[in-house]
Amino acid sequence: MGEPEQHAEGAGPFTTRLTWHPPGGGTAVWESRLARRRGVMAVHRPGAPAGRHASADEVAIARLRRLNAIAATAFVIGGALFAAGAAVAQFGSGDATTAATIYFVGGLFFNTGGYVSLLQVVNAPRHEPGGEGRLHTPRWRWWSYEPTRIDWLSAFVLFTGTLVFGINLLDSFLQGLSVQQVNRLIWTPDVIGCVLFLISGHLGFVEVCHGRFRVLPRSLGWWIVAVNQLGSVLFMVSAVAAYTRPATDSLVSADVANWGTLAGALCFSVGGVLQHFERP
Repeated sequence: MGEPEQHAEGAGPFTTRLTWHPPGGGTAVWESRLARRRGVMAVHRPGAPAGRHASADEVAIARLRRLNAIAATAFVIGGALFAAGAAVAQFGSGDATTAATIYFVGGLFFNTGGYVSLLQVVNAPRHEPGGEGRLHTPRWRWWSYEPTRIDWLSAFVLFTGTLVFGINLLDSFLQGLSVQQVNRLIWTPDVIGCVLFLISGHLGFVEVCHGRFRVLPRSLGWWIVAVNQLGSVLFMVSAVAAYTRPATDSLVSADVANWGTLAGALCFSVGGVLQHFERP
């Protein structure tokens, strides 16, 4: 007998949805985000009146709930602290060190959210293409290297972006820097981090839309990706406005930089709140 016929959807080398007919008949549909966040896949057995969701085992479900709660909470708090830091910088209720300290603590929460998001991918229930339509629980791992998986790549790029932001936040404590040093040590990592966030968000859209961008108003996963991507865009606007012009020794626009950071950070907080509801 030949291999079961499979229909793969996604973009390029990435598969985000896979449909096949199990050996026992019927149809099985695996979706990357659905399996990773909710621990389920769709299965329609022969003769059954409707399809159902086949869930991972209790170990995997408990693991997914715990990781999702940690990541979502970290993004809520991290976003709120970034918004607070921007408010301090904009309204002058504290000196530059106060704002930098708030940003740095918020960055630690973003680091946590980014790494735990990667752990969600590394330890997500796995499927067997062409199998009976079941999800299998892998052994616990703290790290993996799976660049051919779009969810892994998106989470890895996001986590890397949070680490690059950490360089920017640490360097912001340095005193007596020249304009060139400010742009190299503080502004450049800021822009690189924003670019990585945008790339991660783009990959998130590819995953949730299965390769072709669409507006999916009934998909909670789509809304989470969209809100976070809006936050990344606002962060990038803020970063561009924070460039220090050598000729004038001043920012392009301090107001835009602060308000962009504040609004973008609130987007990530909202995304974290929504993520609490995208669980098994």
